[in-house]
Amino acid sequence: MKSPDTKNISVDSEAITGMLKRIIAENGRDHIRGYATAITCLIVVALSTAYIGYIVKSVIDSAFIARNIVDAWRICFSIFIVFVLRGFAGYFQSVILSKIGNNIIARYQRRLYSHLMTLSIGFFSEARSAQLAARISQNVSGIRDVMNLTITSTARDLLTFVSLLCVMVFQDPVLSIAFIVVAPPLFLTLRYISKRLRAATRDAIVLNSHVLGAMQETIQGISIVKAFTMEEELENKISKLINAAEHRQNRIARLSERNGPLIETVAGFAIASLFAYAAYRSIYDNVSPGVFFSFATSLLLAYDPARRLAKLQVQLERAVVNARMIYELLDLEPRQRDLPDAKPLAITEARIEFRDVDFAYGDETVLCGVSFIAEGGETTALVGPSGAGKSTVINLIPRFYDPKAGSIFIDGQDIAHVTKQSLREQLAYVSQQPYLFEGTIRDNIRYGRPEATNAEVEEAARLAYAHDFILAQPQGYDTPVGENGVTLSGGQRQRLSIARALVRNAPILLLDEATSALDTESEAAVQKALDEAMSGRTVVVIAHRLSTVVRAEKIIVMQYGRIVEEGNHETLATADNGLYARLNNLQRPAVSSNSRK
Repeated sequence: MKSPDTKNISVDSEAITGMLKRIIAENGRDHIRGYATAITCLIVVALSTAYIGYIVKSVIDSAFIARNIVDAWRICFSIFIVFVLRGFAGYFQSVILSKIGNNIIARYQRRLYSHLMTLSIGFFSEARSAQLAARISQNVSGIRDVMNLTITSTARDLLTFVSLLCVMVFQDPVLSIAFIVVAPPLFLTLRYISKRLRAATRDAIVLNSHVLGAMQETIQGISIVKAFTMEEELENKISKLINAAEHRQNRIARLSERNGPLIETVAGFAIASLFAYAAYRSIYDNVSPGVFFSFATSLLLAYDPARRLAKLQVQLERAVVNARMIYELLDLEPRQRDLPDAKPLAITEARIEFRDVDFAYGDETVLCGVSFIAEGGETTALVGPSGAGKSTVINLIPRFYDPKAGSIFIDGQDIAHVTKQSLREQLAYVSQQPYLFEGTIRDNIRYGRPEATNAEVEEAARLAYAHDFILAQPQGYDTPVGENGVTLSGGQRQRLSIARALVRNAPILLLDEATSALDTESEAAVQKALDEAMSGRTVVVIAHRLSTVVRAEKIIVMQYGRIVEEGNHETLATADNGLYARLNNLQRPAVSSNSRK
């Protein structure tokens, strides 16, 4: 009767074998010439090591027994040549495997990035970005390590050990059998250690990702940390994570190195037994000392590859755990695939229509039966209290999420049946939180349309009232913005975000409280620029300050995920007991002032 652990071991072994097959299948063919060259070099290393063990008998017998100087010099020269070959072969295999390993890491980094770009916004909402980045940076080297460990262990260590074992058997079969008998118990013990190491390794990787993620979040939010004197609290939190990671790493160290005393004990017993046996044979059987020295040299040379082979499963376990966590990301299926019948979106009027749209984040219902039309070439504003579902409406138009029920149409085409690429090419989007990428100011504006000329970039900046402050920067449009535009003010970042949307020159413009980060003067300037930019486009805009939407052709008032009112500013502001009228009364000075302009 098998114990439960036996079943788990077999399942894990199958999983590891499957992972090895997958990694080799994905990478072996692309690098077959490089691996073939490296394997050839490793074979040279293995055979030259075996030759050294074998030739010792001839050295001892020729020089110290027969005293033949010519043979001794010939043998010594051959040993020199073998060492030279061994050195060059070791150099070339190391360089080749390093280049292949670097290429594998680069390929998987590109592949991971490309795959992450296909995943929905929902995935990134659920996953913490800092931990995701930390996990990728730690785990991607696992695939390279699996390949390199497999190649070097098979072509060098295993072949070296087998070759030296053959030399030992050739020199003294009886003594060799004694050492072969010791191997199975040693292997089973190491297998047990590696089984316990597997779970500890995965836990350590997860804990380390939490540590790195927490540190990255602290750095990104350092101004909030200092403003709210959160240093001590966060230090305690991160300290607990670091302690947990430290304890897990200590456990891994104990498990990883536990085979050291075991191997050293076996090796010590083997060497002591060898000398005792050799002394007995030399005294009582008059056996040539060359045989003893050859056997002893082979045994000592076999110790190093045997030690590496003994650690192989432990190292392979760790590498496979890392590789498996990378494949868990690569194997994630995108939640929003284009349907088989999806066609490119054809824009005529850019008319947007919501029909009985429902949406929920998990079990939390956000939209209920939302229906409205945003006419082509007009501005439709979404207003209402926080949590009403306005941002969700904006996010459904570019299909950041798909509705749970109902449909969204653009010029009569259901956006669920058009390709996401063609849909988003017709949209320009300005989020509530402006985000800038590493690079120059010009680069960040040009992300809106990569083929835009410098003149078009600068024109978009003028429309967004960003041109003047850009020229005031040390290098003008070529000034690096720093991490997320840290060198710029919030208003400046938002104006660059608006310029990025304007240079796209798309027929549909989505504005999620685009002026929220601006001061009064900047807001007035940007609002004037937006009024000009919105001309002739279909615009869906969210605004908490009604002064920014009083001239919208249509205003949609939302509350609790439903549309409660619809009309323009004049009709809604005079409605009795209307939500918009109440909001308007609260903001009357600002709205009235803006209406008179």
